[in-house]
Amino acid sequence: MNKNLIILGAGESGTGAAILGVTQGWNVFVSDKGQIGEKYKAEMLQFNIDWEEGSHDVERILNANLVIKSPGIPDKIELIQNIKAKGISVISEIEFAGWYTNATMIGISGTNGKTTTTMLTYKILKDAGLNVGLGGNIGQSLARQVALNNFDIYVLELSSFQLDGNEKFKLHIACLTNITPDHLDRYDYKIENYIASKMRLTLNQTNEDYFIYCQDDALSLVGIKNTNIPSKMIPFSLNNTVEFGAYAIANIIHIQLEKKYTLDMQEINLRGKHNAYNTMAAAVISNLIDVRKDSIRESLSNFQNVEHRLEVVAKTNGIEYINDSKATNVNSTWYALESMDKPVIWIAGGVDKGNNYADLKALVKDKVKMIICMGLDNMKIHQAFQGDVDLIINTLSAKEAVHVASRMAANGDAVLLSPACASFDLFEDYEDRGRQFKAAVRNL
Repeated sequence: MNKNLIILGAGESGTGAAILGVTQGWNVFVSDKGQIGEKYKAEMLQFNIDWEEGSHDVERILNANLVIKSPGIPDKIELIQNIKAKGISVISEIEFAGWYTNATMIGISGTNGKTTTTMLTYKILKDAGLNVGLGGNIGQSLARQVALNNFDIYVLELSSFQLDGNEKFKLHIACLTNITPDHLDRYDYKIENYIASKMRLTLNQTNEDYFIYCQDDALSLVGIKNTNIPSKMIPFSLNNTVEFGAYAIANIIHIQLEKKYTLDMQEINLRGKHNAYNTMAAAVISNLIDVRKDSIRESLSNFQNVEHRLEVVAKTNGIEYINDSKATNVNSTWYALESMDKPVIWIAGGVDKGNNYADLKALVKDKVKMIICMGLDNMKIHQAFQGDVDLIINTLSAKEAVHVASRMAANGDAVLLSPACASFDLFEDYEDRGRQFKAAVRNL
């Protein structure tokens, strides 16, 4: 049999798949319509992988026995349609990696919270001495690690785009943090399609596997109702006690599985309701992997939050500066504002993704002293909140926004960068935005 493997997209996912393909005896060709990063070119040279950039050799691509596409490439484009019309399988890098490993797979998805929950879970398992890898939508691709490492367990952050390309891939433990409307342009602007994509976490699971979910999240419950889930279902909640799962009363989290124990959120280096949810999910997963409760407690107590997600940058002149640049949608910013326990100067704005700010109005009225806009078009933010705060100021850089905030803030205030918007008007990406904010704070 011919083993012509075509990989579309040469980022971390595509390059990892190419390396795994070569090590498994495939004839690999990588095609990227854009420009390929120098790091990935060097790796492909090292592994003698054939590649092209700037265009697609359609004739060669249509001669494939298998195509792996980057999660960022939509199914609707003509090239993908033509590949499928020829009867060629199009799969994800995650699916491909799963063919070549028997490791235990833990997968975490959700509109918000998946990165923190994934990092928490990975830290707990690694601290416990387990042979564990971290991958998916964070860090190194799963395919790269399957090719070059030999982990017993993988903790994977999985986006809906990655889940869409799976067919036989199975998670032993699947965790859904929540579902709120996002990326709807990829799902025909139908929330039910996006929910169905998230529920692919349970694909191929059996009654020997686990599905962990937030009982308080309405859209997750819709997904559960509309999906046949054979695995053992474990809820976590801040609103209700649960007999089997996790719940919280005041600041005490109760883990109610075969082993029962409690966690005090005040001893954990994370703030806000959303992090109580993330902590419950990570603790339940770790419990299912048989990590001791004392080890879970210790790992949680010294966890440092993900960069750009409610990251405390500095405390200067009694003012706390917090980088939440990863909050690129309204829901993420809602969680950030909800977690604030001091008066807030809120730095917001950027590329609006059709935001509806109504959900933030009560929190803004209650907690925000003033808003500093950081974007090219701030009209919607002005219209949404002009009746809720005393002052809204426009700025055109992180440096300017931080300078204005430092002049207007008082002892005991928090300056919170939580944009609720994408970053592409003034920055390369949310990471660039966060780093410019941190540099500006450190230069005060």
